[in-house]
Amino acid sequence: MRLPFYPLLCVFAAVSLASAPADTIRLKNGRSIWAETITDKGTRLEYSIGDNTFAIPKSLVDHVEAGGAVPATSGGNASDSPGITIPTPGSELQIASDIYSKVLRDHRVDPEGLAALEKSGDPEAAAAGYFVAGRHELERGNFSPARSYYEKALHLRPENPTLLMHYAAALLRMGHGREGLASAEKAARLAPDSADAWAVLGAAQYASDRNDAAQTSWKHSLSLHADANVERMLAKAQRDSAAEASYSQGESSHFTLHYEGQQTSESFRRALLSTLESQYDELSGVFNTPPRDSIAVILYTGQAFFDVTQAPAWSGAINDGKLRIPVNGLDSVTPDLARVLKHELAHSFITYLSRGRCPQWLHEGIAQLLEPRALGSRGNRLSQLFQGQNQLPFNMLEGGFINFSTTEATLAYDESLAAAEYISETYGVSDLTRILQRIGEGSSTEAALRATIHADYGSLETELARFLSNKYGR
Repeated sequence: MRLPFYPLLCVFAAVSLASAPADTIRLKNGRSIWAETITDKGTRLEYSIGDNTFAIPKSLVDHVEAGGAVPATSGGNASDSPGITIPTPGSELQIASDIYSKVLRDHRVDPEGLAALEKSGDPEAAAAGYFVAGRHELERGNFSPARSYYEKALHLRPENPTLLMHYAAALLRMGHGREGLASAEKAARLAPDSADAWAVLGAAQYASDRNDAAQTSWKHSLSLHADANVERMLAKAQRDSAAEASYSQGESSHFTLHYEGQQTSESFRRALLSTLESQYDELSGVFNTPPRDSIAVILYTGQAFFDVTQAPAWSGAINDGKLRIPVNGLDSVTPDLARVLKHELAHSFITYLSRGRCPQWLHEGIAQLLEPRALGSRGNRLSQLFQGQNQLPFNMLEGGFINFSTTEATLAYDESLAAAEYISETYGVSDLTRILQRIGEGSSTEAALRATIHADYGSLETELARFLSNKYGR
């Protein structure tokens, strides 16, 4: 998502982070953080979540509550808009209890146990073992081994609808929606009474830019079983259809363009696709790994953009898997529009390289950097916030910015850009891509930072404060 410029104000925001039973840090702005341990470090509180340790200025904290449980949260990708959530099939294989002990040892997949199952001469047991291994790796964000295990399971039981729908859902989470479509279609044919199969099929169809078919599948899924997430996805697809009922379509090598036929000129559309193709080539050189599927681009000329996306008033464009671009009043690709297009297209590359796991601050930081955008005069004010330890800690910017106010979002975007500037100028753009690759391979954000620039969130903020002071503090 791209944010228009607004005056920078000192604001504070936080998002809830999930963990085990934990203490609670209550912030002055009304938000909360749940942590496994909390340590008072004078001007800051240090707290841990899993293997990661974070810090927050005490000036943001109202009080700390001991004990309690973390509220349930739902997973999602890093998209900064209300897009399509990949369904997680509830359908399971019939798996003997001893399969788990043979496949998983010390919370890890045991290759020897899998090999023994395959040599046993029982293809159903072996397929179940590979399914357990695949789901175990997928739940930990290890997409490549998860895909491999699912494919081995399907080689043994190619007509099993549960395996097919889980495999399709895994491909969707990896950003390979079109690849997952065939498996999702086969699962729905083999299990026509499965709400899960139709929900996954709808998501694969939507990712493949087949909106009408997706709506049909989701309606059928809901007729079999009520599901709030499927209802939300259906509503979004219906808003798309209502806005695009009279739209026409054009194509280029890497893009499918949807537009109102009488509202944009043919020369404008050609120029826009040409700009996108040029930017695609440039970003392919930066990231080395371009998205495989054709990217949908939708042009809106008026209120339809906000009606469809449900985006806040401060948003300038959105990428929720499709590039949604408001072009009201434009008849040519202006420099500002070109930057919007490149920003949103960069999100597609970032999502693909990180397998949908990139935190929002890094998403927006890299996208702004590549527009390109610079902090300029706002850098001095941001430097002052960091010197006073009044910045938003980056672990609080891992989730989306969609619910932020204009001023909160402005600060979040500026901090994100500053971090991307610091990493790029200090270590090189190649290290930004390496961070994304490690995140895509399943590393946490902090682990990816440690492995590339040797910094956790705390040291990143310290170094960024120094960087801002040197560059903008004068």
